Amino acid sequence: MTDVAVIGAGPAGLMAAEALVSGGARVTVYDAMPSAGRKFLMAGRGGLNLTHSEPLADFLARYREAMPDLRAAIEAFPPDALRDWSAALGQPTFVGSSGRVFPRTFKASPLLRAWLRRLDAAGVQFAFRHRWTGWDEAGRLQFQTPDGARAIARRATVLALGGASWPRLGSDGAWVDCLAARGVAVSKLRPANSGFTVAWSDVFRDRFEGQPLKGVALTVGAHTVRGEAMITRSGIEGGAIYALSAELREAVLGIGRATLTIALRPDLDADALTRRLSGTRGKQSLANFLRKAAQLSPVGIGLMQEAAIASGRSLAALAPAELAHLVNAIPVQLTGVATIDRAISSAGGIAFDQLDEHFMLSKLPGVFAAGEMLDWEAPTGGYLLQASFATGAAAGRGVLEWLASSCS
Repeated sequence: MTDVAVIGAGPAGLMAAEALVSGGARVTVYDAMPSAGRKFLMAGRGGLNLTHSEPLADFLARYREAMPDLRAAIEAFPPDALRDWSAALGQPTFVGSSGRVFPRTFKASPLLRAWLRRLDAAGVQFAFRHRWTGWDEAGRLQFQTPDGARAIARRATVLALGGASWPRLGSDGAWVDCLAARGVAVSKLRPANSGFTVAWSDVFRDRFEGQPLKGVALTVGAHTVRGEAMITRSGIEGGAIYALSAELREAVLGIGRATLTIALRPDLDADALTRRLSGTRGKQSLANFLRKAAQLSPVGIGLMQEAAIASGRSLAALAPAELAHLVNAIPVQLTGVATIDRAISSAGGIAFDQLDEHFMLSKLPGVFAAGEMLDWEAPTGGYLLQASFATGAAAGRGVLEWLASSCS
């Protein structure tokens, strides 16, 4: 049997280990943390969103410019295969109202425990508290451990060290320098699926921190997303924001700001809103009038107040048509991107032109890479985990093919 090292005990690394041991390799999984799947468990705290049920063509389009590079891996291990895999571990799944796929338990821990038991029974070895630091002059893998430095020789290696979000869970991006020193091109790691900062007024911040915006449409440039967002003390975050995070991030990093347009009632056109807002207010406060006439939430009305103040006008001074326009075109100036350590995932990583079709690094024969180390990003909704699982499986298969060809 051939010894293979998998570095990283997250979904991509564990899936690579499963593919390898199923193909007859002897596998050791190394990880800097004291246990496996730390970030995977964090992802399951609010209900583990494994994948999505939409048609595969639509699913693949979520990966945008990285889609051609991920297509083969995801087609070889598509969402239905991931659901079957979960069921085989005793964790059947269901499709939620949004099309997202979850284990029936809604938890990551039972799935991870069953998976680790199966890997252990198959002979996979684990070495925790082993922080990978590169290679020595003889090409051996170097690790820093509680007992000091270790150098380990392996025929092949799968790198699955994650990106740089939530570094306290193990994904700290320290591998970038190791690969760059070997001539591997790595795009800068940047926050993805992250929140953004906004200079809210003190009144708005104190009153609406933690309040959701439901059923809104968010627009930046030519991109519009329907969904929900959340007001935070320092800005705004949430699913609809994450879906636009790439465009918003590039604008903020490029010119220092981005204008996000919020539509509070996207299903009502300007004429319909104008008719609703042309009624007599009587003794009602403006907030009560807007709440009743246009079914606006207090936080939505607060956003309109913020926009009016920023424009130098009073919301009460706006004519019905102006109010109607503002309801579905509230400009919010984003001034910064939340730090990468708080982002759900990260963009950037190993450029795909550094890999062959089996996810092997062309400059480092026998070294493969998978998961969030690669230069792709996707919105939340199951796409992040699906691509991590699929590229891990593909890298594992790639190692087996490379070993077979190098021995023939």
